[in-house]
Amino acid sequence: MTATEATPERPGFHRLTLIGIGLIGSSIARGARARGLADEIVISTRRPETLERARELGLGDVYTLDPLEAVAGADCVIVSVPVGSSGAVAEMIGPGLAAGAIVSDVGSVKADVVAQMAPHLPDHVHFVPAHPVAGTEHSGPDAGFAELFDNKWCILTPPPGTDPEAVARLSAFWRALGSKVETMTPEHHDMVLAITSHIPHLIAYNIVGTAADLETVTESEVIKFSAGGFRDFTRIAASDPTMWRDVFLHNRPAVLEMLGRFIEDLFVLQRAVRFGDGETLFRQFTETRAIRRGILDIGQDTAAPDFGRTPKKG
Repeated sequence: MTATEATPERPGFHRLTLIGIGLIGSSIARGARARGLADEIVISTRRPETLERARELGLGDVYTLDPLEAVAGADCVIVSVPVGSSGAVAEMIGPGLAAGAIVSDVGSVKADVVAQMAPHLPDHVHFVPAHPVAGTEHSGPDAGFAELFDNKWCILTPPPGTDPEAVARLSAFWRALGSKVETMTPEHHDMVLAITSHIPHLIAYNIVGTAADLETVTESEVIKFSAGGFRDFTRIAASDPTMWRDVFLHNRPAVLEMLGRFIEDLFVLQRAVRFGDGETLFRQFTETRAIRRGILDIGQDTAAPDFGRTPKKG
């Protein structure tokens, strides 16, 4: 049975094209290969050295620098580029898309990506934007692994009028990669991710930068005496700067709204510390602790000691 003869037990595509082969794209390629979700995987990227590395890793079957060539005959095209490049990619591939093809993406911003891509996609394709809420601080084709999406959420944000069968087929594909799938509007997605992902990254970049700028604490002391919380901030702040620059530029309304609320709440805590208001601090810390328990209860993180880090042996 080929991938085109899809069943609920084995969904897939005949020709899967991946435009961009960084962490997410390479993980899709590895997962699709390992789980038999594509008869053929086509990889396209703008940098020759990245394409050659993907070839060395055996991530696909066909490799090309020409995105228009890459999408020819594909029944599924997934764009895995920084969100600021989504519109340009859509414009390049639009003329070559086959009738009935599903076109998707993996960006962590959705309303702006829909606005960028939709005008360049022909009426004979199905546009189903997606956001796999999974990742690491690493990037590039070497960073991917097939298990990246296991037990993680993938959010689909199909525009109104999208063919339900296309949405169902892409949902089945992501489930077969290991994800749990949720559907919501692009605008709601952007508000949710602003507080759960984008603002935490902004805070991490800021606090690590603040530590680096301190004149009374040396850089060696920051590194040597970093506690668990600061180490986690540095992990987040090590994420791909190009990707996160584009996220903040293209999700400005939601980020600014959530950042305003965060600053207001921070002033409350500042006042509590300044005036010794232990009751307010205790109440806030108790409420936020409950959020952590909820995350553990649904299996989105581990309760292992030291934030799940594997202890060094020897």
